[in-house]
Amino acid sequence: MAELAEWESFYLIVGGGAAALIGLQFVVLTLIAEKPALGAPEAGAAFATPTIVHFGAALLLASLIRVPWHAITPAAVLWGLVGAAGALYVLVVARRMRAQKAYLPETEDWLFHVVLPFAAYAALALSASAAASHLRAALFVVGGAALFLLFIGIHNAWDAVSYHVFVNLRKAKD
Repeated sequence: MAELAEWESFYLIVGGGAAALIGLQFVVLTLIAEKPALGAPEAGAAFATPTIVHFGAALLLASLIRVPWHAITPAAVLWGLVGAAGALYVLVVARRMRAQKAYLPETEDWLFHVVLPFAAYAALALSASAAASHLRAALFVVGGAALFLLFIGIHNAWDAVSYHVFVNLRKAKD
């Protein structure tokens, strides 16, 4: 489809960035795994795993859009499913954030781990239903959601690493 071809460079950048950041996240988690804090598995499920999921969603969206579809409907159905599944996953993350005891989430944590990802995934789900009648606008929503998830993941990865370096490692030295 000609409409999707115009997005090739954008999704090459987003997809490549997401893939590289997934790998980097694994490296960082390996490096900081030497001294896990108490409650680390529960905190990891609440804070680290969603970061990988958001990077993975951005990579998946970039891949879906680059498939040579003959019609927009299959692509829209798939990105709509990604959006719906992501929105449900964010609700699971919110429950995990409340249940874990290793760290007391602050407003910024709720914003970047629940509110903003939910908005991105909900926009994906909603844009799928508009793709048939408003394709150009729907593709901008998909692109924006993919980029938004990438930036959310970058923020969350940085936040987790800086928390570990400046809080957990200092506690371990004391």
